[in-house]
Amino acid sequence: MSTTLAPRQIAALIGLGLFAGLFSGLFGIGGGMIIVPGLVLALRVEHKLAVGTSLMAIIPACIVGIISYAFHSSIDWGAGAVVALGAVVGAQIGSRLLGFLSRKAAQWVFILFAAAMIIQLLLVVPHRDGMMTWGTWQVIALVGLGMVAGIAAGLLGIGGGVIVVPVMMIVFGVSDLVAKGVSLVMMAPAVISALIGNLFGHRVLVRAGLIIGLSAVVTGPFGAQIAHLLPPRIANILFACYLVFVVIMMIRKVIAPGPTPPSNAEMETP
Repeated sequence: MSTTLAPRQIAALIGLGLFAGLFSGLFGIGGGMIIVPGLVLALRVEHKLAVGTSLMAIIPACIVGIISYAFHSSIDWGAGAVVALGAVVGAQIGSRLLGFLSRKAAQWVFILFAAAMIIQLLLVVPHRDGMMTWGTWQVIALVGLGMVAGIAAGLLGIGGGVIVVPVMMIVFGVSDLVAKGVSLVMMAPAVISALIGNLFGHRVLVRAGLIIGLSAVVTGPFGAQIAHLLPPRIANILFACYLVFVVIMMIRKVIAPGPTPPSNAEMETP
């Protein structure tokens, strides 16, 4: 097993980080749905290592995204904290449910949910002045949203942003920018918690994750800036297109014949 990175691999990691960072800032997501396939397909990293490595890469991009959205006053910190609380609890539940529930059944449920969200995103145009309305049921609903996002993360290995962003817009009526800001705040503690577990499990390629994450820091602010310049309608269409990509990736996992054997071409030891 190689303990060094070849120049070609470093260049590929930098390119992957730049691309993921742009999407993270633009859509308020972690970028795991881009990083994991990139590591597996382009660099032949074993899937579990790719998932763990993506968590390390997501943290810098997430932090820069939070700073960028906060600079534009596009974060509802209270909503983000409440959703994050639910997400941390939900992630633990999802990890435990993974041993009892059918992963493919959960994937099909997510696919149906995402399809409904795509339709709604194409029909609903968010108002940029839409803000959170607070009440008892809203707090309960935000915790529930965080738990659902956390459970999905634990069961499916996806970032919660693909769930939180459209629900915040469609159900809670906040602007697309506030929804993305809340998503980034929600992700930070959940990703850190998951990363710690993967580090102890030796499922993280540390140097690769740092290269991707630091590269994502460069383009993350540009993605956030683009998000604030785009008209709400265009922003919704682009996020719907991203959800289509996620659904396609999920369907590929569902219909795959079985897990591929681990590659011997892993790039480095943790």
